[in-house]
Amino acid sequence: MLALTILGNNSALSFKNRHQTAQILTTNDQLFLIDCGESTQIQMQRYQIKKNRINHIFISHLHGDHYFGLPGLLNSYGLTNRIEPLHLYGPPQLIEIIELMQKVSDSTFGYELIFHPLRKAEAILDLPALTVSCFPVSHRIPCWGFSFQEKRKPRKIDIEKVDYYRISKNSLTAIKNGEDVLNELGELILNEKITTEGMPPTSYAYCADTLYDESIIPFIEGVDLLYHETTYLDEEREKAAQRFHSTGIQAATIATKANAKKLLIGHFSSKYENLDLFEIEAKTIFKNTSVTVEGTTYLIDKPLR
Repeated sequence: MLALTILGNNSALSFKNRHQTAQILTTNDQLFLIDCGESTQIQMQRYQIKKNRINHIFISHLHGDHYFGLPGLLNSYGLTNRIEPLHLYGPPQLIEIIELMQKVSDSTFGYELIFHPLRKAEAILDLPALTVSCFPVSHRIPCWGFSFQEKRKPRKIDIEKVDYYRISKNSLTAIKNGEDVLNELGELILNEKITTEGMPPTSYAYCADTLYDESIIPFIEGVDLLYHETTYLDEEREKAAQRFHSTGIQAATIATKANAKKLLIGHFSSKYENLDLFEIEAKTIFKNTSVTVEGTTYLIDKPLR
């Protein structure tokens, strides 16, 4: 199961306790930071996010509201004596900015920063329980979305069935690995008879700043939770297009065509005080839509099939 915590849900300007984009995705004991707006460290403290559990940071593009908090965070890691390597994924120019910052301040981090430039749609991280991929979205400058896909979990051993079929406990490792095993009578017992299906894998897709663009659909098809920006209400669809952003109706349309299970919307313009209007509008197209709320954690799960 994945869990998503919203640290910032506004666009370029802070507004009435709404902050620039940042999200934390949690799986097992790992935290992943997705974008890093100016107030990210403050929001981490406010919502008790343990930043030292973050080993992977994903930056979608080089507009300030998505990465101006990063230099300070990297420096804080050094000041708190971090020693674990930190992996950073983002546009190729990002590392130039960080190296210039270090040069002019005559400073080092004290830990290894491993940079992964984003150049094409591909898998960029493969962990035992999770695969992360990037894909291009349509913005004024090069911009990337990210998909997080859990790997299928192994079947669970049913000890009562193991005892019923008179199988030695020495065979438990083989059973866990999905193998059929012999019981004490020399009979071959199929794995499916002595195991139950594990929780199905879940998935999350983050669509950063983007125009309405159906070319992203193959990358987010069937996702359990989809985040899509909605900077403007649909009455300002023309302005959204001019500024390479989307509306609530457009985000909901993408969610519908991608067969997403749930839609979260965010990156709201500061001109809007009442965010309920975004949810009302999007729900006319895609019922399972929620406006992101800072400090809220959204569980990404689904029942056993």
